Amino acid sequence: MAVGAFWFSIMSLLVKVAGRRLPSMEVVFFRGLITLVISWVALRHAGVAPFGTQRRLLIARGVLGTIALSCFYFSVIHLPLAEATVIQYTNPVFATLLAAWWLGERAGRAEVFALVVSLIGVLCIARPSMLFGQSIADIEPAYVLIALLGAMCSGAAYVLVRRMGVREHRLVVVFYLPLLTVPMVLPFAVMDWIWPRGWEWLALLGIGATTQLAQVNMTRGLQLESSARATTVGYLQIVFATLWGAVLLSEIPDGWSIFGGLVIVIGSVVLARVRRPGTAVGSVAP
Repeated sequence: MAVGAFWFSIMSLLVKVAGRRLPSMEVVFFRGLITLVISWVALRHAGVAPFGTQRRLLIARGVLGTIALSCFYFSVIHLPLAEATVIQYTNPVFATLLAAWWLGERAGRAEVFALVVSLIGVLCIARPSMLFGQSIADIEPAYVLIALLGAMCSGAAYVLVRRMGVREHRLVVVFYLPLLTVPMVLPFAVMDWIWPRGWEWLALLGIGATTQLAQVNMTRGLQLESSARATTVGYLQIVFATLWGAVLLSEIPDGWSIFGGLVIVIGSVVLARVRRPGTAVGSVAP
């Protein structure tokens, strides 16, 4: 889980760097294209039929995952890296609440507590002027809302995966995300297309490679360790993101952002610790 969190943080850093000149939807497109090829090769190697049996759920999962990915990459490019990462970590809360609605899983006081404190944390990061005053609202609230939409869609995609259960092979579920991502984002990518330059090609390839490394390690970690402990270790991604932002990008979080991030982490960790085995706690990255 720690190695997976490290690679996810490197993926986010590469998105941030590539997004300095390339539009976010173009970065999403290349990530989708690279992972589509990797997923297809993995399916062929494993001898698994690629299109599955629960195609409506698989397509819905792909659509929600694409929206989540697009919002997350947009927020990584337009917000400080640490803040974008920590907002994405509200997705377990949304996954748990949606699982209560769609799957009939019980939601109690812990879930309500996690939702309230997570939203308080997001407000502390966004600092909308109507609540905090214009003088300290140095982060664009609209970008925070986009990041929050990405977290909601990420949580919803996770619940759809749980809804499908073990009847679908994990490689098929993974395959449907880039299968939907490529055609969905291509029209938006073409509108503002900028051809990558030499080092940007390396960054785009690195995004695809680090995504695969992160998913492999985190999937293995979730298989070997309890969900609560594994999810908690996954929060190292926030530590790594804060470190890269401070050392490499000169992004030093202020007191409000640090407080908001801690509040979100506390809410999500409490949620992971109190959930019963087999119930939804959400994912950590699109």
